[in-house]
Amino acid sequence: MKEKKVVRALAALAQESRLAVFRLLMEGEEVGMSAGAISKTLQIPPTTMSFHLAQLKTAGLVDSRKEGRSIIYSANRKRVKKIANYLTAKKPVEAEYTL
Repeated sequence: MKEKKVVRALAALAQESRLAVFRLLMEGEEVGMSAGAISKTLQIPPTTMSFHLAQLKTAGLVDSRKEGRSIIYSANRKRVKKIANYLTAKKPVEAEYTL
C-alpha cells in the first residue's frame, strides 16, 4: 500500500463526524446503511452527511451501492485491513501491501 493512500485515509478520519460515520459503519452489519439512516442516527444534517460520505469514499474507506432509490454505504473492510497491515508491518513499503 502506498503511503499517500494511507495518509489520505487517515486524514479522512481526522475529523469528528467522519470518524463517527466510519465507526458506525464498522460496528454495523456488512449490508450497510443508507445516508439518511446514518444522518438520523448521528444527528448530522443530510447535506453535511453527503459531504462526509463523499470524503470517506474518496479515501477508499467506504463503498456505496444503489438500492432502489437509496444509496447504501458500507465500510470497506478490505481497505481497513490493508491499512492496519501497513501500519503494523515492520517494513510497510513491501510490495505485498499494495492496493
